[in-house]
Amino acid sequence: MTSQITMVECPRDAMQGWTHFIPTAEKVTYLNALLKVGFDVLDFGSFVSAKAIPQLADTKDVIPQLDLSNTRTKLLAIVANTRGAEEAVQYDEITYIGFPFSVSETFQMKNTNKTIAQSLVQVEEIQKLCIQHGKELVIYISMGFGNPYGDEYNAQIAINWVNKITQLGIKTIAMSDTVGVAKPDTISHIFSHLIPEFKDVSIGAHFHSTPDKWEEKVKAAYDNGCVRFDSAMKGIGGCPMAENDLVGNLATENILGWCDNNDIKLNLNRDAFDDAMYMASGIFIS
Repeated sequence: MTSQITMVECPRDAMQGWTHFIPTAEKVTYLNALLKVGFDVLDFGSFVSAKAIPQLADTKDVIPQLDLSNTRTKLLAIVANTRGAEEAVQYDEITYIGFPFSVSETFQMKNTNKTIAQSLVQVEEIQKLCIQHGKELVIYISMGFGNPYGDEYNAQIAINWVNKITQLGIKTIAMSDTVGVAKPDTISHIFSHLIPEFKDVSIGAHFHSTPDKWEEKVKAAYDNGCVRFDSAMKGIGGCPMAENDLVGNLATENILGWCDNNDIKLNLNRDAFDDAMYMASGIFIS
């Protein structure tokens, strides 16, 4: 059975905002359980400053312990600059390198300590590294649906940045609702313009949402052509650099239920999914 949507599971996003460090052995066990489920992509770790994101300082130790022998899932690692990308591209296990590019100047400084202009240079450098090492760069358009900082925002600004980014040869872009402010009409407008215009680019949704708003966001994106969704089990996660109360990820179990209810096929091992969900309940406890 071929899945009708691309599922990106994001334990990295869940772990990075967690209140305490999850031991490396526990991370490895959980990630290996997720690899058995059959997600298309596993956003598993990051190559960023250990001071900034101490919860993921052990990514380099995790990689050699992952069992990739019997999974179709591809690994994605997040970087915040060229230096991090230089590390990440050295690992054969990693297929995708992710970089957060914000349309909010304030947030880009908070998140990567660089301006938007400086970050565009970083994108160019990282893209060259990815091409040299056989990786694919995934750009997250952070604050892609609005921001809380008062920076100028409208949907056309986000669309214009996608146009500029794709001119660098980027083939995968995730429109990111970093602090959960996206409204269905904005989501519909953005995807209805992007999907038809960039037919050769995979344009997905990385939504953060309160429990009462997730379904309207997913529906608005899907109805306008989006078939790539990031999520995390139990809806845990958020960007600690946003400096506000973390708004959780889309809960993967909600996405699965929504797909089932709408007859959208998913090629996932449901038994393995249940096992991983049970494990997540033991890891992500207050």
